[in-house]
Amino acid sequence: MQDVVAAPPAAAPPTTSAAPVDAPEAVVNALAPSLESRLALEPGGVQRSPRTRSGPRQPRWAFRYRLLLLALDFLSCSAAGWTVINSYDQAGSGFFDRDVLNWVGLGILPLAWVFSLWVHGAYESRYLGLGPDEFKRVFKAIISLTAVVCFLAFTQKADLSRLSVGTVLPLTAAVTLAVRFIARKTLHVVRKRGRASQRILLVGTLGEALSVYRITTRNPNAGLVPVGICLTEPTGERAALPIPVFNGKVEPLDRVRQVGADTIAVCGARGVTPDALRRLAWQLEGSGIELVVAPALTNIAGPRVHIRPVEGLPLLHVEEPTISGVGWLLKGLFDRLAAFFGLLLISPILGIAALAIKISDPGPVFFRQARAGRGGTTIRVWKFRTMYVDAEERLAELLGSNETDGLLFKMANDPRITRVGHFLRKTSIDELPQLINVLLGEMSLVGPRPLPVKNEQFNGDSRRRMLVRPGITGLWQVSGRSNLSWEDAVRLDLYYVDNWSLAFDFMILYKTLFAVLKSDGAY
Repeated sequence: MQDVVAAPPAAAPPTTSAAPVDAPEAVVNALAPSLESRLALEPGGVQRSPRTRSGPRQPRWAFRYRLLLLALDFLSCSAAGWTVINSYDQAGSGFFDRDVLNWVGLGILPLAWVFSLWVHGAYESRYLGLGPDEFKRVFKAIISLTAVVCFLAFTQKADLSRLSVGTVLPLTAAVTLAVRFIARKTLHVVRKRGRASQRILLVGTLGEALSVYRITTRNPNAGLVPVGICLTEPTGERAALPIPVFNGKVEPLDRVRQVGADTIAVCGARGVTPDALRRLAWQLEGSGIELVVAPALTNIAGPRVHIRPVEGLPLLHVEEPTISGVGWLLKGLFDRLAAFFGLLLISPILGIAALAIKISDPGPVFFRQARAGRGGTTIRVWKFRTMYVDAEERLAELLGSNETDGLLFKMANDPRITRVGHFLRKTSIDELPQLINVLLGEMSLVGPRPLPVKNEQFNGDSRRRMLVRPGITGLWQVSGRSNLSWEDAVRLDLYYVDNWSLAFDFMILYKTLFAVLKSDGAY
């Protein structure tokens, strides 16, 4: 049977071409053909792929990066121990003999720290480079190590200073987190240059593969680079992609070697039977090629997803989003306290901005916008006025120049914006009065952006955003702001609603600082 390879030419994009395939057996054959000639039989009847030097190897960058983290973690603990030892020495505190302190603080404790990190999975590649899981494991490791040290000190009746334990271990965790954060940012820079990434061959139907392709290429920091698509079902559709698309009856292992991939990603469930997936996993054993399965369920954060195996069937449990309870009460309390003290702290800035607005253009200082709050209730949002007083009357003549889709009007060079208004928008100072709404409980510091009160247009997915209070900042503000399409903005807001947590809020607040300083998409 003939298959067609759509390789990217210099001038024209690659395309897919159809080839007849006998379904459903052809799907199994496409994933695991010629097993007898490719698989070795291990004791017990388990089929395994033979290890050969010619086969793909594990990426060297991953090994080197983990080795670098291990060395940095060891040095971080040693630096923390050395700092505490010298502090005690200068203070004249004789808890232990100096040689004993050096031996424990600079040798044994760093080894124990690295071992604790290893036990808690802090060196596993799937947790490195993106997401909070890497830092969560550092916290778990320091808690475990603290418990072990305290237990040994109690059982051995060691004359160990509680102050020393309470200093060196938290300092170790703080230094380790800072060093790993810097290492992660460095890794992101390297990945944006096209290095230190997993090269993925996508296997599945065209629609499923394109969906995974769009998701994996959306964020280069994730280090997932699709290098080819291996279709399991024939199609007459054409895909303009910068990677080759293989259509027809093909072997993923052959395509892996052809495109230089080190990972196979099975996309969705259509066209890939359980038997074919199991055989493919057998083929990849010992080859150095990783196998990942991309489920159809997307935009669900890790803490909401749990796997429960039942008779060899991995059931994916998805918990409901948490928009109530103790965490939600703490969020509201933190919002109001932060808004109260924030207003006191920035009151000089608010006064200067109000004076500048009044001098630049006669009219009110504030512009009260009617927006949709939680549950669709109408709230009036406080903002500094950045446009001329006749902005609403002039809107009709500018509708044809709208530079965004969706419910909002956006224009990079809007002639209705005053000179002071441009500065206020660029620096996001015009949004600061919304702390009043937060103090009143109408808004939150973090949440979906508030939209105009046009309930008839809030249909389908968009209306789900109203399950929570709108926020001054949110995922869309730290992900491109006005540069995003309406579809992307809604997707980010829905992701926040479905996966909210206090840690998520703090992460967004942290990123907001850099988004404001960058001013990208602020107009």
